[in-house]
Amino acid sequence: MISAGTIYFLRYTCLTFLPVMATLTVLLPSNAQTPAPNLPDSPNQAQPLDPTNPNVISPVTQDNSLLSVSGGQRLISEANSAVSAQNYTLATNKFQEARQVFNQISNFYQELASSFSGIDNRLADSQRKKALETAQMRDDATYQLALVHRAQNKPELAVPLLVQIIRSQNPTRDLGKKAYQQLFELGFVEAPFPRSGNTSSGSGSGATGATSSGSPQPNETGGVSDQRPPASTK
Repeated sequence: MISAGTIYFLRYTCLTFLPVMATLTVLLPSNAQTPAPNLPDSPNQAQPLDPTNPNVISPVTQDNSLLSVSGGQRLISEANSAVSAQNYTLATNKFQEARQVFNQISNFYQELASSFSGIDNRLADSQRKKALETAQMRDDATYQLALVHRAQNKPELAVPLLVQIIRSQNPTRDLGKKAYQQLFELGFVEAPFPRSGNTSSGSGSGATGATSSGSPQPNETGGVSDQRPPASTK
């Protein structure tokens, strides 16, 4: 026969164990159904790697990125629209942002060219070519910015930019000649360049295509005209 003490022990154990089992039965399905956290949908956030090939990452598009050629060109377009609306403050900001973007991109390409020089010369030459192209875009934006400063009657801001262009472009190139012509019209330099009797591109009297007030006019690309009457001597 089973003693009374054994029966009492078994009853006590069952009464203690059953509530524990009931609690586990409720909690386990709840935990199992907890949804996984949502993955980021924004292209600017980190994306999960492909589990089948974790070492391959597809290149992202640069169309919507500000640090890209298309981003800089978009700023130039906005600046030109501001010039057409005679909103020179906005145009100044946009041209300044564009030249900074192009300058940074050009420096990055130049660093890549230096890194691959002697390792993969074809790749290095490609990056060097891109560096030169974006440097040209930077100087074009700088020139337009200098013209806006001149239209605002701020030669103290235009002169340093024009000198930078000449140093970057070389005085014998078209943009370098135009920058020097602006310095000559501002009275910052006294001798014309080139010294021959032939006038260089955009170096004439400066009156053609300008209004009587000397305000910048949109050129064929929607930018600021570099044809400007000489600065007032008042």
